[in-house]
Amino acid sequence: MIVLGIETSCDETGVALYDSERGLLAHTLHSQIDLHAVYGGVVPELASRDHVRKILPLIDEVLKQAEIKTEDIQGVAYTAGPGLVGALLVGAMVGRSLAYAWNIKAIPVHHLEAHLLASMLEPLPPSFPFVTLLVSGGHTQLIKVKEYGHYELLGETVDDAVGEAFDKTAKLLGLGYPGGAALAKLAEKGVKNRFHFPRPMIDRPGLEFSFSGLKTFAANTINQHHLDDQTRADIACAFQDAVVETLVVKCRRALRLVGWKTLVVAGGVGANQQLRSELQSAMAKEDVKVFFPRQEFCTDNGAMIAYVGCQRLLRGEQAGLGVNVYPRWEYQEKT
Repeated sequence: MIVLGIETSCDETGVALYDSERGLLAHTLHSQIDLHAVYGGVVPELASRDHVRKILPLIDEVLKQAEIKTEDIQGVAYTAGPGLVGALLVGAMVGRSLAYAWNIKAIPVHHLEAHLLASMLEPLPPSFPFVTLLVSGGHTQLIKVKEYGHYELLGETVDDAVGEAFDKTAKLLGLGYPGGAALAKLAEKGVKNRFHFPRPMIDRPGLEFSFSGLKTFAANTINQHHLDDQTRADIACAFQDAVVETLVVKCRRALRLVGWKTLVVAGGVGANQQLRSELQSAMAKEDVKVFFPRQEFCTDNGAMIAYVGCQRLLRGEQAGLGVNVYPRWEYQEKT
């Protein structure tokens, strides 16, 4: 089965073709970073308009890349939530309309489920069951993934997501948008242990996270020092060290709790090189295998939507003619 996947949940337009037998055939992605950078964050109306401009040319592009004709496609998958409502509607309406015009099946996909399973696109994917650390601008969660459609939330942030904390701290340091990657790059120049930031909630039982206080600690540290280039780098380094150690501690705790030996990391913060390195090192001591999506599939993309849509269509699921999107959509265990 060949499935067209469409992702328009926020500020990236992703389109891909996935074949249940041959795997990923083609994918392309348009980022709106330059469009929103001048505003210091995503402007929802501008995001929606840009999706409208880009989505059809990107669909044409993946068809050409894969040398696939529209009559070869048997399903269309689109992100139905969570995300920006206007952006979601663009992808959902285009996806459902194409499915109707081509007389094929359509399937809505949960954006977070797609991130959970993005590692399945790799040549050596993880095997079920596994624990996933989902870390992005909007989410920080630990999830038990038993099999396709069976997910159990173990713990999540009680305030800021880790990616949000990265971006806000980067802004305090005068870095550009998006700030997370810029902060990580700056941290490479920092002197270890000049500053020590708290590791939030690691001294408490459970698997909840909190990063709001860490951001406040960073703000106070910044206000108390003259920000020359080295000091900015040292603060970035201390902040990143605190975040990474906190995530490593909670991952180790979650794996010990459930007794599984496979960890999957998903979401945009999963591209952070220090996080990857320290998780690999820490989990090796626990005899745990760690899987990461390739860098381009950590952030939003159409490939993960096409993949999950294909799995659900193969299980006999499909959408009716109506189109619904869910800006806020809690995913529960599905059967």
